[in-house]
Amino acid sequence: MIRIIYSWKVPIENLDRFIATWKRTTNKIHEEVKGAQGSFMIQNDADSTEIKTVAKWDSLEDWKQFWKDSKPSQMQSMHDLGERVSVEVFREIDDFTK
Repeated sequence: MIRIIYSWKVPIENLDRFIATWKRTTNKIHEEVKGAQGSFMIQNDADSTEIKTVAKWDSLEDWKQFWKDSKPSQMQSMHDLGERVSVEVFREIDDFTK
């Protein structure tokens, strides 16, 4: 398993639409894309425009296949509402969340 951490900067006026769009987008990707295991979103308490989305994938190869173009069409609406600042790839060692 891997986790992908996307950092976003979302203008406050776009925040509600960004969250709603992310919910639809992440669920659609999880349902339709091989290896996608879903995602969660967190918000910086000190700066509400700083958002992180953390996606879980079966393998790095599955994620790379999804990203074969730099902005998959499924995520375009998120890019319309916020700026993706960075993408980091982490290998999952263990997970004790429920």
